[in-house]
Amino acid sequence: MSRLIVISNRVSRPSKAGNQGGLAVALAEALRESRGTWIGWSGEVTDHFTGHIGFAEDDGVKTATIDLEEQDIDEYYNGYANKTLWPLFHFRIDLAEYARDFEGGYNRVNQRFADTAAPLIEPEDIIWVHDYHMIPLGQMLRDRGHRNRMGFFLHIPWPPTRLLVSLPHHSKLVSSLFAYDVVGFHTEEWLESFRHYVEKEMGGRVEGDFVTVGDRTIQAVACPIGINAKEFAEAAVSKAARDMGDRLRASLQDRAMIVGVDRLDYSKGLEERFNGYARFLKDHPEHHRKVLLTQVAPPSRGDVESYQQIRATLDSLAGRLNGEYSDVDWTPIRYVNQGYPRDKLAGIYRAAKIGLVTPLRDGMNLVAKEYVAAQDPEDPGVLILSRFAGAALQLKDALLINPYSPEEMSDAINRALAMPLDERERRWRAMMDSVEQQDISWWRQSFTERLMAVDRDTARVEPEPAEG
Repeated sequence: MSRLIVISNRVSRPSKAGNQGGLAVALAEALRESRGTWIGWSGEVTDHFTGHIGFAEDDGVKTATIDLEEQDIDEYYNGYANKTLWPLFHFRIDLAEYARDFEGGYNRVNQRFADTAAPLIEPEDIIWVHDYHMIPLGQMLRDRGHRNRMGFFLHIPWPPTRLLVSLPHHSKLVSSLFAYDVVGFHTEEWLESFRHYVEKEMGGRVEGDFVTVGDRTIQAVACPIGINAKEFAEAAVSKAARDMGDRLRASLQDRAMIVGVDRLDYSKGLEERFNGYARFLKDHPEHHRKVLLTQVAPPSRGDVESYQQIRATLDSLAGRLNGEYSDVDWTPIRYVNQGYPRDKLAGIYRAAKIGLVTPLRDGMNLVAKEYVAAQDPEDPGVLILSRFAGAALQLKDALLINPYSPEEMSDAINRALAMPLDERERRWRAMMDSVEQQDISWWRQSFTERLMAVDRDTARVEPEPAEG
């Protein structure tokens, strides 16, 4: 069996506390099976980059990490990755910052990752590179002579061509994806945007799953990521989850809870969510004192100005909303800036009558799937989901809304609160079937099986000849 080499911005080492995300768990399982290695940034800062590799092994998973300089983090991570690519790929061209230093730092750090990985790669290894931090890495490994089967998966949306062309040197960045053999996206929409760019800007040709530019043909596919549904459902009935649920229910005093769980990020639509909830309180005074919104929003990327701004905006909105609608024994919104372990989070989901998942744009959104998996089959809650999340294509039985419309959000909350049990059960069962069938293992196997099928002698995928 070929070894799997995973390369990503950060490495997630196995945790006995069981607090890892689903992606980390799935990749760790694959790495154990193949005796592979996970390569990435340690998260640590060094005064001077030396190329030293820190090797470790935790619970059968081997990792190889490097430290980065402060300048690397400023230009590569905070800069090009999170001030340029992240907003652009989430359709926020107004927030994207284009700076030569950012692009230079991005390419420099990718070269450092290539230098780190190159001596660790054996000829039969399969290489799987993850996300927007590492787009050019495959080409850099090819430049170093590696002919391995190599795949790339993008965990965020792919923007429309009309937006992507605003990126300086966009064609060079996209061309580097043709160093891979298989390129994956979460949804057909993101895949179609990629194909459109290749055809219109690069003169490429699309034949089914195969995309050709010049003499290079790759396979470009939609492969939606999932969660470990069985594990999450079990976590929802664990002691930690039950204890958390009991605490919440005691504090709710028979009120219905709406829950939102999101990293503090402008793409998650938190400002729009607060405004939609405010509209609900305005439209439906009969629900005052009978419902509350619990929003869990751990801070992220605090060094990026746009993230500082969204936190300040949400602090102001939550205070204003509570000031306008609170009573001496009722506060309509609980706004919490901290994260919770997965088992406690499952208990929070299970205690909520409504899961409110309203990103303005999201590659997939696993919170929606976690909320579904955590529900009590005999009394499930209702998922309200943005139609602009990748998950909306699979979870069609959620109440799908336009997150920009406060009226739609208000109407959906009112409908969810009044929804009868038989309809809640029907909708939940359909969504749970999808979550269980296309889970994290299905995603990982679907992608790696395509990589395994690549011709190992040429390290490329060619389309089959057309019939006739």
